[in-house]
Amino acid sequence: FQAEDGIRDAQESRGLGDVYKRQTFTLPRMPAEPLFVHLKARDDDGPGSCTVAIELNGRLLYEGPNNFPADRWATRRFAIPAGSLRRGENTIVIANRENAGQLGMPPWFMVASCTIAAGQYVLRPNPRKDFWVALPDEVRPLPEPLAAGQQPGFRIRGIKGWMWRPEQYLAEMPVLAKYRMNFLMNCYTSMCDVEHFRWGDAQVNRWWEDLPDSKRRAYENVARQCLKNGLHFCFSMNPNICTKRIVNYDSPDDVDLLWKHFSWMQGLGVKWFNISLDDITEGINASGQAKVVNEIFRRLRARDPDANMIFCPTYYWGDGTGKDQKPYLETLARELDKDVYVFWTGDAVVGRITRKAAETFRGIVNHRLFLWDNYPVNDARPTMHLGPVIERDADLCEVIDGYMSNPMCRQNELNRIPMLTCADYAYNPRAYDPLRSIGQAIAHQTDDPAGREVLRDVVEAYAGMLIYGKADTGFNSVREQYMRIANAPHSRYIAKAYIAYLEGLSERFKRAFPDRYHAEKKTLDDDIAALKEAHTAKYKDEAAEQDPR
Repeated sequence: FQAEDGIRDAQESRGLGDVYKRQTFTLPRMPAEPLFVHLKARDDDGPGSCTVAIELNGRLLYEGPNNFPADRWATRRFAIPAGSLRRGENTIVIANRENAGQLGMPPWFMVASCTIAAGQYVLRPNPRKDFWVALPDEVRPLPEPLAAGQQPGFRIRGIKGWMWRPEQYLAEMPVLAKYRMNFLMNCYTSMCDVEHFRWGDAQVNRWWEDLPDSKRRAYENVARQCLKNGLHFCFSMNPNICTKRIVNYDSPDDVDLLWKHFSWMQGLGVKWFNISLDDITEGINASGQAKVVNEIFRRLRARDPDANMIFCPTYYWGDGTGKDQKPYLETLARELDKDVYVFWTGDAVVGRITRKAAETFRGIVNHRLFLWDNYPVNDARPTMHLGPVIERDADLCEVIDGYMSNPMCRQNELNRIPMLTCADYAYNPRAYDPLRSIGQAIAHQTDDPAGREVLRDVVEAYAGMLIYGKADTGFNSVREQYMRIANAPHSRYIAKAYIAYLEGLSERFKRAFPDRYHAEKKTLDDDIAALKEAHTAKYKDEAAEQDPR
């Protein structure tokens, strides 16, 4: 049983001088004993310690001064006598036993969370409700080391680009290798003509043409440097997105035109390949898609029996049971080569990822899975997601073979902070602690204490979509926080103070890192400019009344 904020949200009653919270919970089976009530709480700031009582199913576990500190949250445990719990419905009550008090004044007792668990249980903060970064006193290895004899959680661990240029891929290779990642996939958009056309233009994807010589040489270098850094390079294309000519699945000529790109990369020693047909509006035909993927894979394996293929289907999210998803995936289950991996992004396109959904999806598509984790990707939107990766089940690696993080577009340097938390999770998921991981990820960016403090403050400002629970890659934490302030009554000066704080953070960021994080600094400065404009527009009438000049 665990109730984070559940105690505060539970029923409140008064009687005989008590104010108490009652929480009911159901046990389908009896857990092993001994067990304890673990409370995260704090006392009021009045003299003395507020008297409290804890009851479980009518049995008193504790009564007396709470002995929690008044200046911070702390955790204490209280033993549960054998036989106190029962199968089925149980009730826990936490009561304030003080007989007198004044509304809004002590004595009170504040409870943040409550868990019933074994004695060694550690009550960890919930990042979604209590996110802040504690810089570590000691820099630990990243990812968290494995126990003796333990194997990495995911066998393949890495990232892809997001419309990255060759220099961005090259810059990240040493970082990936240092932090025990072993896989780098090019974004299929990188193979499009993003140098001359905006994404979305039907001219951008001319997959049937040869790449320009300069671009070929650049990506040949990317592939070779990947191999030199001990990384699996995965070559990716999506021929059916942002194009005026999709692949004709029944045309041998079209297959040959697509094959020449894969043949080129295989000639460089590349062993991993991807065909993505996600986010397309034409050619949503599972049988035709399988036919083309199988043929390209057959040619790759004919040259190299160790060649690997990953296919990203058009329906790549959810548990696969949707009315459109299921028949499509069942066709892939029958017709796609059994040795092909299938990409999957989780329970949704963005958000929480559970073992249950992975098992259901895999059971329908009947192929090995690769997790395409859509974090911290921003889809080239003017924002950053810098908080740790959260809400990925610790045992996903028992269902999924590979893990790939999807990064931010322009801010690949600061992307390393959340990326290292992804690396930490993928390598040792059972020991993963997001709050420990984000502190260590920041500490690994610089040895300068002042620089670490700046990065901490930037991360807290741009905690990102997962921390805020927003399934939106364009979500902007800074603008969201400003709107929360500005929408409160009498908020003019608080909103102005928030903007001033961000301006100070921008100056500190520039002083601490004069030659780094250029794209990231621009993102912050652009947000500051937007908030100042919004502030002027919202409060101009109020300002005119106070200063008619």
